[in-house]
Amino acid sequence: MLHEMPLVIFTIFASMSAGSFIVLGLVHVFGVRVPEKVMDKVTDPALYAIGPLLVLGLGASMFHLGSPLRAVNAIRHFPASALSREIVFGIAFLGLGAAFAVLQWFKWFNHRLRQVLAIVTAAVGVLLVWTISQVYSLRSVPAWATAYTPLRFFITAGLLGGLAVAAAVVIASYVRTRRNVAYNEDERGLVRRVLEGIAVGSVALMGAKYVAQPAYFGYLANHADPSAQASLSVLTDTYSGFSAAQNILVFLGVMAMVVLLYRLARGAEVKGLLPALAVVAFALVFVGEFFGRQLFYASMVSSGGF
Repeated sequence: MLHEMPLVIFTIFASMSAGSFIVLGLVHVFGVRVPEKVMDKVTDPALYAIGPLLVLGLGASMFHLGSPLRAVNAIRHFPASALSREIVFGIAFLGLGAAFAVLQWFKWFNHRLRQVLAIVTAAVGVLLVWTISQVYSLRSVPAWATAYTPLRFFITAGLLGGLAVAAAVVIASYVRTRRNVAYNEDERGLVRRVLEGIAVGSVALMGAKYVAQPAYFGYLANHADPSAQASLSVLTDTYSGFSAAQNILVFLGVMAMVVLLYRLARGAEVKGLLPALAVVAFALVFVGEFFGRQLFYASMVSSGGF
């Protein structure tokens, strides 16, 4: 499963950074009445963790293409090529995200304008995740030519993006407490609401994953093309251990996030093991989704090529 590692890295990190911005965009939308200083103090640490992720992902993509010149050539086919749209939206997301980070850092322009830019960047992130999934929705590969392909990409974006933001928010709160500049009551309230939304969203996404996966396996088992059954065999026989590990790791990671939220709701301070629990939750889901993306590429069996 290692021969497509550049694509695994790109799609995982691009989805995670897009998902992080989508989560931050939702925080800004639902927190439109939150005072500017409170919003910025809580969300800025997560923002500055996103940029390096997408840069790493795009770098892996360029490596896969062979050279940046091939990427420039691919852009020319934007209207007809999903790969071209992926590159264009990736560059647009990177540019808008960088612009928003700079405006936030220097506090240029007014708060509402920066919020609009955050929401626009999140919308472009949605388009990026969609176009990445469409690159692989190939009719010649029955295992990929299903609604489960975009669904799994959006689930990855939501889970990793949400838990990355949660880890950044919790760690920032921990660091501020250690430096005796802890959040005030309004800021702690926003932290709890952000984590609550991420926990609820993560449970919902995990549920969607566990409902859709058996239906997907059933689709492959009953497909008229033998290559679909060959893909199913890869997932449930050849790499059955990885398939099981993926589901177990995601479940444990989301449950760790739920435990963290429960502890905070009971009045626990962000100290001791709680910051470590946030990192563990993210790490477990990251490894699980990484396994899942490797399995996705391993399941590629073209019609007539099994």
